This record gives sequence, C-alpha cells and structure tokens, in this order.
Amino acid sequence: MGQPGPVSTRPLVKGFRDSPKPLAKEVLVDVSVCGICRTDLHLAEGDLQPHHRAVIPGHEAVGVVVGSGPGSSRFTLGDRVGVAWLGGVCGTCAYCRRGDENLCSSPVFTGWDKDGGYAQQLTVPEDFAYPIPDIFSDEQAAPLLCSGLIGYRALKRAGVPAGGRLGIYGFGSSAHLTAQLAMHQGASVFVMTRSAAGRELAQDLGAEYVGDAYKHPPVPLDSAILFAPVGDLVPVALRALNRGGTLAIAGIHLTDIPSLNYQAHLFFERQVCSVTANTRADGQELFALAAEIPLSPATIPYPFDAADTALADLAANRITGSAVLRVRE
Repeated sequence: MGQPGPVSTRPLVKGFRDSPKPLAKEVLVDVSVCGICRTDLHLAEGDLQPHHRAVIPGHEAVGVVVGSGPGSSRFTLGDRVGVAWLGGVCGTCAYCRRGDENLCSSPVFTGWDKDGGYAQQLTVPEDFAYPIPDIFSDEQAAPLLCSGLIGYRALKRAGVPAGGRLGIYGFGSSAHLTAQLAMHQGASVFVMTRSAAGRELAQDLGAEYVGDAYKHPPVPLDSAILFAPVGDLVPVALRALNRGGTLAIAGIHLTDIPSLNYQAHLFFERQVCSVTANTRADGQELFALAAEIPLSPATIPYPFDAADTALADLAANRITGSAVLRVRE
C-alpha cells in the first residue's frame, strides 16, 4: 500500500517482493482468494493509520500451505488454511492469561502489523491459521475469516435471548452472515439499512422485517448490532431497544456518536458495548457452526488487478454481500 488517502487517489500500489520466509512455527501460504473487508478501506483511506510503511492489506486469506519454518508441525504441505485478522498475541499479559486474547496488550494483526493477503504468498504463525471445512470453496470461506468471525463475536456480545428479536443496522458482508447465524439460533431478525440491494438480500435470507436504516422497527428489539460505521445510528438503535437490551457495535472505526439522552436511550438498563477482534476459540466455534448450518456467503469476485476498484465499490456501497479478490485464477 502506498500513501493513505481517498480511494479515488488509488492508495493501493502494485509491486513485487521476494517470497516471504516463514519463521519458527510459521507456515508459508500460497494465497488463492482474499476477502475484501471494510477495515481494508479504513486502512487505505487513513481512518486507521498503517503500522508500517507499504504494508500489504488483507486479512481474509485462503490458500494452501507450501512451506514451513523450524518447529512447525500442525499442518502438512497442501493443507488448505485460512488467515484472519488476529495474527498473534503475546500470551503473557493479563488479558491473554484470563482468556481474552482479543484484548491482548501487544497483538499482531494481519494486513496492519504484518503483510496480509493482497499478495500471492504470506506467512502466518501456525497456531493462528484455521483449517477450512471441505464444504466451503475458497471464495465462500474467505468472508468467514473476518466478516463471519466479527459477526459471530458481535452476536455473542449482543446477548440475544432465546427466541428473541435482533436488530441489524447496516447489511453488508458481516451482517448477511450474522443474520443467518442468528436465525439458525432461533432469533427473529429485523434489518435496517439504506441499501435497497441489502434490503432485498435480507428478505431473501428470511428476515422478519426490513426497513430503512433510520426507520423505527415495528416492535421493540431485545438486542441489536450496528455494522454500519455511522455514529448517528447509535441513538437510533438504542431507542429501538426494549428494556434490558444490548447494542453491540461491531466496527473497528465509527464516526462520532451524537449526544445521548439518558431517559430515551439508556434508562431501563439498556446498554452499549463494542466488539474487538476475536479469540481463536471464537474462530473454531464459528467454522464448526458455519459448516453445520451451512452458512451461505453471497460473494462478488474481483480479479487481482482490480483491488482498488473493489475498495472504491465498497466505499460507494455498491457491494451486496461479500467482495473477494481472486489472487490466483
């Protein structure tokens, strides 16, 4: 990646590098497909500052193991694996010791701290690679590695009661997978989004109600998840919650939240929480559940040379479902 800036300035720069060398307990992966995430857009445009110069973005990478570093034994050559956003933790801080490795004091993130999947090859610590269930193609599996994982984590954080009503604000890559997870668990799903194509997809997936992002749902919600990175929707979603309801904010970046009115938005034990990355246990649970359902990701493929076009389409909300980059045809 070059200098961060609006996608119209084409901040992605194509280049050539030597093949990365796997370190101890790392594997080398030939990337076939990499999902295109809104976090990549935030990084490209500078909402998230790059952690090092010319980092290669991408953290929904699927490919095969073609090499390994010293001490690596978990995978064999030819195994198909996925590489996600969380690419390393210290293992020793208080958060890691208590099982909250997603809150690690010194984490490593794929495509931010280290080079990611917008490339033909990458390396990953073997303990942070996920075996891909056979039921999913590479293209279907890629969105699960962030959109699916964050959606699953957000669903847990939202605390939807059994048979409850879940509101989803914004209906992009993560939301359309989360809706399927929630409905599988018995929740009624209410989708609020400004995207006409998103509303159509939500209806096709079986949402109980579909409406505009700022429209009040017809009944109070037990829980809600905000996927759109729009702070103005926080009071909208809180006002739609029933007593004791929880709003989980799933994005890594959010525009400023306007002032909240205590009586209208928070009283009666309504609460708001954020979602930060995921644990590896979340990943294992998600892939098992995704294969059981099975999840049906709606994907839009882009050729490798069109990564900047894909980000521009994402920025303009022209993508319904999940965009994926075909690194190898």
